This record gives sequence, C-alpha cells and structure tokens, in this order.
Amino acid sequence: MPKLLIWIAALAALIALPHGLSFSQQEILVFLTINVLLVASYRLLTLTGEWSLGHVVIMGVGAYSSALLTKKLGVYVPVSMLLGGGIAALIAVLLSFPLFRMKGFYFLIGSFAAGEIIRLLWKRFRDPFGGAKGIKGIDPMPDFSVGFYQFDFFEPTSYYYFAGVIVAVCLWILWRIEKSPVGLTFHAVHWQDKLAQASGVNVRAYRTLAFAIASGFAGISGALLAHYIGTINPNAFDIDLMVYVLTWAIVGGTATFYGPILGCVVLTVINEVVLRELGLEQMRPLIYGAIMILSILFLPNGLESLVQKFTQRRAAGGAPERRPAE
Repeated sequence: MPKLLIWIAALAALIALPHGLSFSQQEILVFLTINVLLVASYRLLTLTGEWSLGHVVIMGVGAYSSALLTKKLGVYVPVSMLLGGGIAALIAVLLSFPLFRMKGFYFLIGSFAAGEIIRLLWKRFRDPFGGAKGIKGIDPMPDFSVGFYQFDFFEPTSYYYFAGVIVAVCLWILWRIEKSPVGLTFHAVHWQDKLAQASGVNVRAYRTLAFAIASGFAGISGALLAHYIGTINPNAFDIDLMVYVLTWAIVGGTATFYGPILGCVVLTVINEVVLRELGLEQMRPLIYGAIMILSILFLPNGLESLVQKFTQRRAAGGAPERRPAE
C-alpha cells in the first residue's frame, strides 16, 4: 500500500508540475520528457554491451520520417509518429549488417561513421530532406478534447501531457522487455557472450534485436520532438547532443532502469536552472565534461548507486534487531 501511495503522489506531482512553471520552463519540461525516452532507449542498447555514437541520428531518422509522412503523404500525425519509430528500427536493422561485424571500440566508431553518413545525406538532398536548412512547417498534433480538458498543442502544457503519456507507455514496454527472457538474454550476451553462444543463443541476432528496439523508441522520441518544434535540420542531431546522451547515461548509471533517467533529470535541472540562473550557459560543454570526469573518478557506478545506498540504509534501519538464539 505505501508503494501505491507513493506512485499516486508522484503521478499527482507530475500532473500539477507545469502549472507552477513559466512558459519557457514548461517548454524545457517537454524537452526533458522527450529526452527521458531517448536516454531510456539508449540504455536498452547498452544491455548487450554495445555503446553507439549514432543513437541521436537514429532519433533524427524517426523525426524526418514522421515529418515527411505528414507533409508529403498526409498521414495522420499519431500514426506517422509510430511509423517514424518503425522506420528508425528498420534503418537500424540495415545498419546492423556492417556494424555488428565489429565489437567494442570499433562498433563505437562505426556507429559514429554510419550516423554521419545519414546526416550528410540529409544535408546533400534538398528534396525531400530540405538540405542544410532541414524541414520547416511540420504539421503539429491536431487539437482534441478529453472530457473537460481541451488539448491545445501550441501550449507546452498540453504537449507535456501528451508526450508524458506516450513516454510512460514506452517506458513501461521497455521495462517489460528488460524483465522478460529476451531482456535476460541481452544481459547474458553482454556478460557471458561465449557461454551464451555455446548454449545455442544467436548472439548477433539478439544484438540486432536490441539495436532495432532501442532505435524504434529513439525514433518515436524524434517524432515527438519534430511535431512539437515544427522544424528539424541535420544539426539538431549532431555529435553534441550525442555527448549529452552519453553523459546522462554515465552520470546516472546503466545498471538499473532508472539510472540514465535520473542522470537526464538531474543534469537537465543543473543545466536549465542552475547554469541559466548563473549566466553560465556558454560554459555548458565544459561543465558537462567536468561532471562526467568527476563522476567517473568519484562515482563510477553513477547516481543510481547513491539511491541504492540510501534505500539499503533505510531497509537496514527499519529491520528488527536480531538477537542471538539462547
């Protein structure tokens, strides 16, 4: 029952949160919600032991696909978002053929090269990708009402609720995948790949599956972004954003489902509240780099390790004292 009350209180806080913020802070909240899905999808890929530098470009594949489907073919926006995620997963499957011939550092560099090739294609072809200027005038989510609440998607509060529901459903699916036999096999592929292969597990197929699923959800996050801001271009999905995703994952920790999400939330608050208030926005890359180095040196298991220590102490403090048997 206490857990249920905690979840209800957390849900109520998330619903009430945008009403206590300014317009610009509400917009930051929308971007944070979308980034939570991006970093959670990235963690699914890391379960197999592979770290990619092309995940943000895959997010862009979902954004471009959804934008083009609505502008060129008139597809209904929610449907185009799902199709954008599906196309991102399909591109990941195609990329997996050359990329999964590599492992570790070589996969990392290969994923960066593959992502840059996709970005150069967006820049090179004005039709249909809009060239360096990208695509403008992307259709927004159509307004609708649910009971007494009217969703006006030019208002960040409405889009926050919409994106929040989509992201919550996606996080639940990602969590269920991780807890399923497929998710356990992802862990086995990471930690005992030779043993898993000897047991009949097709290691490459499971790596491809994790890559495709993670890319599909990254594509949905890209589609959510595209239909909110209404314009996208190749520079929106460059290596700078990828470095931020890596920092969120490393600082938060990747041993638990909530670790990268925690890193994303904490660093976004530091970035958008503390640095902006202090006028240090231009120093953001420097400060992010320093935070990453300090985290690796003094908190190698990420912020999630602090949460685990706190909960373990509470559990130990609440446990009844054991007395030796007489």
